[in-house]
Amino acid sequence: MASLQKDLEEVKMLLEKASRKRVRDALTAEKTKIETEIKNKMQQKSQRKAEHLDNEKPAAVVAPITTGYTVKISNYGWDQSDKFVKIYITLTGVHQVPTENVQVHFTERSFDLLVKNLNGKSYSMIVNNLLKPISVEGSSKKVKTDTVLILCRKKAENTRWDYLTQVEKECKEKEKPSYDTETDPSEGLMNVLKKIYEDGDDDMKRTINKAWVESREKQAKGDTEF
Repeated sequence: MASLQKDLEEVKMLLEKASRKRVRDALTAEKTKIETEIKNKMQQKSQRKAEHLDNEKPAAVVAPITTGYTVKISNYGWDQSDKFVKIYITLTGVHQVPTENVQVHFTERSFDLLVKNLNGKSYSMIVNNLLKPISVEGSSKKVKTDTVLILCRKKAENTRWDYLTQVEKECKEKEKPSYDTETDPSEGLMNVLKKIYEDGDDDMKRTINKAWVESREKQAKGDTEF
C-alpha cells in the first residue's frame, strides 16, 4: 500500500509539470488506475476483516421480512470444508419444533428450507443457482439450538467456493476493474512513460525528462527528511 501511495504522489507531481495534452491524458489514466488499485486493496483488507469476524460467529442474526404467515429468511452465514458448503440460519426456538417441521429440498444447483409452525409462523429460504453442483444424496440438514445448519455436499471435493451463488459471483466480477490487478502499478507507470517518450517529439521528451528529474529530486528530498 505504501508503494502505491508513493507511485500516486509521483504521478501527481508529473501531472503538475506536464503541459502536453497527450502526456497529461496518459498520466491522468495512470493516476486513475493507481487510485483504483489502492481502493481495491482497502476493500480487500476490509473484506478479510469482515470474513474473520464471520468465521468467529458464522450464523448471522435473522432479520426476517414478513409476508402474511410466511417469513422469508434473508440473512445467513456460510463457510466451507473440503467436502461441504455449510449454511447457518439462526431461528430462535427452532430446536423445539418437531423434526418433520424442518424440511430441506435439494437439487444439484439449489436448496430450499421450510420451517413450519415456529412461534405461529412458517419460515422459508430459497437459494438458487449455487456456484457449483452439489450431491443431492450427500446433502443434509442439522437442527441445533436456535440454529438450522444446511450441509451441501460438494460434487467436486477439495475445490474452493469463492461465492455461494453464481449471481453473487457475476455481481462481484462486474465491480472489478477491467485492467489486470496483479500487475505492478510501478511497472505500469514506467511502461506508460516509456511509450510516451518513445513516440513523442523533442518537446515532449524534454517535458518528460524535466518533470521526471524534478519529481525524483523532490521525492529524494522528502525521503531524507525522514
